[in-house]
Amino acid sequence: MAIKIDVRELYEILDFTPTEQNIMLMGKHGIGKSRIISDYFEAKKMKVVPFFLGQMSDPGDLIGLMFKDEKTGHSDFLPPYWWPTNNKPIVLFLDELNRARPEILQSVMDLTLNKTLAGKKLPEGSIIISAVNEGEEYQLTDLDPALVSRFNIYEFAPTVEDWLLWANKVKLDKRLIEFIQKHKHLLDGDENTAAYQDGFFNSLNKSPDRRAWERVAKLISPLKNIEDIHLKAIAGIVGMQAAMAFRKSLTEFSKLSPEEILFDFETSKAALKKLKVTELVYLNEQIVYYINNESYQKTKKKEMLVNLNLYLKELKKIKMNEVLAHFASMLENPKFDKASAVILVDSPDIMITIEDFIGGINI
Repeated sequence: MAIKIDVRELYEILDFTPTEQNIMLMGKHGIGKSRIISDYFEAKKMKVVPFFLGQMSDPGDLIGLMFKDEKTGHSDFLPPYWWPTNNKPIVLFLDELNRARPEILQSVMDLTLNKTLAGKKLPEGSIIISAVNEGEEYQLTDLDPALVSRFNIYEFAPTVEDWLLWANKVKLDKRLIEFIQKHKHLLDGDENTAAYQDGFFNSLNKSPDRRAWERVAKLISPLKNIEDIHLKAIAGIVGMQAAMAFRKSLTEFSKLSPEEILFDFETSKAALKKLKVTELVYLNEQIVYYINNESYQKTKKKEMLVNLNLYLKELKKIKMNEVLAHFASMLENPKFDKASAVILVDSPDIMITIEDFIGGINI
């Protein structure tokens, strides 16, 4: 059984794993394996070369084409199109490894052991990462145990919080972000259940996944109002059940935004008192995501923290203790370490407010 890790743990493992060691990620399709790997290494200015091995029919795309060296009379391989010409290390991301043809896997064997292809060695410091999709429907080739042994293997299981952090960072449509906050079970749908209809298997039935929700966000982003035709389009991306749930959520969109609380609290106070506990919990999350992703202007940080403290004091005043406790618990989550540092280190007043609340709890 592979060790399960989330995004934060994957980044930490990538930080300290020696470059000569290969990493394999197992996980469901559509959870963002390739995007997360690309984002991590591109931030470090390393070129990522992705290969979808399940779609590759000719090893030449990976190792280059054979030719005859007229000087020696020997066969040799031309460098493939992706081969680095500046001798800088690269990241080879071998996606769908368990769908690769046997002749492709033979080339991967040499690559994972010696960082060489057809006798040519990758630049020092180059990294090999592979990904395999879980499920028998993705397994075309049994992987050789000798090949598997050359990888450090992890089950990649990014959490809903991981996705929400990313979605807020890249500014996906707020209506969709709030929907996933309230319907976390629909971020990664049960594709096996969705694939069966009237007792028959139908591989074309849609179910939601993270990649699909990103497409939904891009589809609705320019739309002020979402009409029936738009919902049909959404159903074609994530399935009818998820689309109908999204439609219903549009009538329950938040009455307050984190920006209103953090930069115009006095005006927002009246509306705050009308919110239910669940609505306040969602608002807590939106505030923490907003601060953790540094979505605010640095020149307004002091104003933001003053208003945040007023918000927390108001929660205590209107006796929303469970909501205040929820906010405090979020700051203990390592995923929100940036928000915790800003809130608790840069604002002693907020620290006092939270400590007073915790100290006043009767156990």
